[in-house]
Amino acid sequence: MSYVAINVLSVPAGAGATLEQRFASRQGAVDSAPGFEHFELLRPVTGTDDYLVYTRWRSEADFTAWRESQSFGAGHAAASDRPAGERPAASGSTIWAFEVAQSSSAAEDTHPA
Repeated sequence: MSYVAINVLSVPAGAGATLEQRFASRQGAVDSAPGFEHFELLRPVTGTDDYLVYTRWRSEADFTAWRESQSFGAGHAAASDRPAGERPAASGSTIWAFEVAQSSSAAEDTHPA
């Protein structure tokens, strides 16, 4: 089964839109990484102010290879190359890692109207 890595981002008040814009500017950058399966940026609604970056991979080795890749390094270096005085969009980060034990998806509609 798949390997899931969730990056928990502490985002200062008022910086959520900036974080979302920065992710949007790099949308699709990870899509061609070997073993990559899925990405979602989750905006908090209730219970927390933290954003979650959800990625699913074929294996932990694929995730680790991407984290150690030049592509990952270049993307995160660009994010840190902010103009003087521009604040970071996140003030902290923690990685949660999981293996998918069970999974279910919505059935595709095979009967067009």
